[in-house]
Amino acid sequence: MGKRIAAIGECMVELSPAGPGLYRQGFAGDTFNTAWHLRRALPHDWTVSYVTAVGDDATSDAMLAFMDAAGIETTDVQRLTGAVPGLYMIDVDACGERHFAYWRGQSAARRMAEDATRLRAALASADVIYASGISLAILPPTGRKVVLAALAAARARGAMVVFDSNIRPRLWEDPATMAKTIVAARALATVALPTWPDEQVVDAATSAKAVLQAHLAAGAREVVVKLGADGALISEGGASLLVPCPAAIAPVDTTGAGDSFNAGYVAARLTGADPAAAVLAGHRLAGQVIQHRGALLP
Repeated sequence: MGKRIAAIGECMVELSPAGPGLYRQGFAGDTFNTAWHLRRALPHDWTVSYVTAVGDDATSDAMLAFMDAAGIETTDVQRLTGAVPGLYMIDVDACGERHFAYWRGQSAARRMAEDATRLRAALASADVIYASGISLAILPPTGRKVVLAALAAARARGAMVVFDSNIRPRLWEDPATMAKTIVAARALATVALPTWPDEQVVDAATSAKAVLQAHLAAGAREVVVKLGADGALISEGGASLLVPCPAAIAPVDTTGAGDSFNAGYVAARLTGADPAAAVLAGHRLAGQVIQHRGALLP
């Protein structure tokens, strides 16, 4: 019998470089990117659903059509009258590192938790729920409480809650609120996928190993601390194990690297791989993504 994974967050209009003075329109966003790659990586008996809100404009129509074409279930995407999606533009430097400009203040996704009953119902039937710090950062305080409560209920009933803190300080109203909310979400995660050294701004962690231990102490059963080109640190039999990247790759565009790593890791774990093998699957997928422009593979 098939299982269901629900990713919650924001899908945005993406403008990525396509030549001097030219940009290509696409659709992307951190948890959406992971959902898109999960749909490609998981067997067909898995359902991948996206939980968000969009507007009733033509761009939102195109976004939903893109999700449908990718095989992502859109039943739990709310349509809000008069609203529009957020937008971001990517600029990439000579080393392949990306820089973003965002227009998301009026994004429909910021209102996805206003109907608390609908959001809870969208997550209630999921075997796996995938969320991130960005999923929480874009919401007002009441929306964050709704999402955290839904994640708590999901873990209590035995669902797997996968959380990537994906720390973006500019999205939060202040550092204290960011740290408090991220720590609260950590405590609800079955599988945690933090990044070092980003986590330093949450609890002044002094090492990747300290980040791993903090997540285990919070209640995560499985932790993968992403270290970029240095690989990943995982929890293995009560000890930590460094899993290096399989090969060094010169990036064209690092947009979506962490999101695709998460998808490769989670898909491998859900289909029977052990954590070390799943890390390698995550690295392989991320390695493909960073050799192309934009967050998603052609």
